[in-house]
Amino acid sequence: MASYFDEHDCEPLGPGEQPNHFLHLARLLLDSGVAALEGQMFGEKKAPPASKEAVEQLPTYSLSGTDLGKPCPVCLLEFAPDDMLKAMPCKHRFHASCILPWLQQTNSCPVCRHELPTDDTDYEEFKRQKGRAKDREARIEQLHDSMFG
Repeated sequence: MASYFDEHDCEPLGPGEQPNHFLHLARLLLDSGVAALEGQMFGEKKAPPASKEAVEQLPTYSLSGTDLGKPCPVCLLEFAPDDMLKAMPCKHRFHASCILPWLQQTNSCPVCRHELPTDDTDYEEFKRQKGRAKDREARIEQLHDSMFG
């Protein structure tokens, strides 16, 4: 029968050595799934995929002279004359074969994080609430500046 240390390909601690407790804690959090909930604990939401309607409405281009020689931000290959490109509302252009799988995972531009609409009503409400909070902070700052500026 193999020893514990042989099975796990590790060495026992030497005299006076202490175990790495932070490493054990990190492994515990990863194994228990608590690390996956970390964003939810702090009020963050994982961005859902872009809505199918928004993706279908993205304009498709054939390569123009301005894009020739530029790399696709996703795959980093230069655009070729026969490539079909998709343009996001933020005007960033990508190979259609690169951006479509990206938008099936998340709703934002990989370059500037401009967000497309989603089909997730909870996420859309979360974005509205976040926008309202940002507007409220800006109005408070403006009021403060007008009183004390």
